[in-house]
Amino acid sequence: MKRALIVGDVGVGKTGMTIRILCDALSKGYSRDITIVDMAPRSMEYQGRRIGGCISEMIKLPRDVRYLQPKGIVAPRLSASSPSQLLLMVEANRRSIEPLLREFLDDPTPILFVNDVSIYFQSGCYKAVFDALEASKTFIGNGYYGSSLSFDYGTGVSKVERYLMELLLSKMDIVINLSETPKTAEPI
Repeated sequence: MKRALIVGDVGVGKTGMTIRILCDALSKGYSRDITIVDMAPRSMEYQGRRIGGCISEMIKLPRDVRYLQPKGIVAPRLSASSPSQLLLMVEANRRSIEPLLREFLDDPTPILFVNDVSIYFQSGCYKAVFDALEASKTFIGNGYYGSSLSFDYGTGVSKVERYLMELLLSKMDIVINLSETPKTAEPI
């Protein structure tokens, strides 16, 4: 069993790295063994640059890859204009994502990719993700783990999301934090 999670702040390349790993698995002939649960909203502009996005926006997937993508996913902290609207968006996202996790659990594949798992965690729910993690032999996921999107109108959504991301991180064999500055060797 291998479990890897790619984390970092907004716009650091989490989805891009996930796609590179996915393409490597596809090139090795694993397409029939792969399910992708793509929880990400469509890409958008944030502070002058393109962020996020669905895997299907970035690459053409082979037909034999099971690609599960909910409809109508939004980025609540970037889209909401009030606390109540933010909470409604978070709940709508959860309701859209959960059936896809159940679909995977009903018929798991050995390899599971999850794009933007943190958006599901904003709801405070986590069991379906952890069950999916256990049902797969290989898990590769990514999620937001930063500070630039901390404003949540005082709803606590950001705190819950971070706590559940830390819980998921504790279950990983490999963690790649793209927000960390690489350490360089001291000059001799």
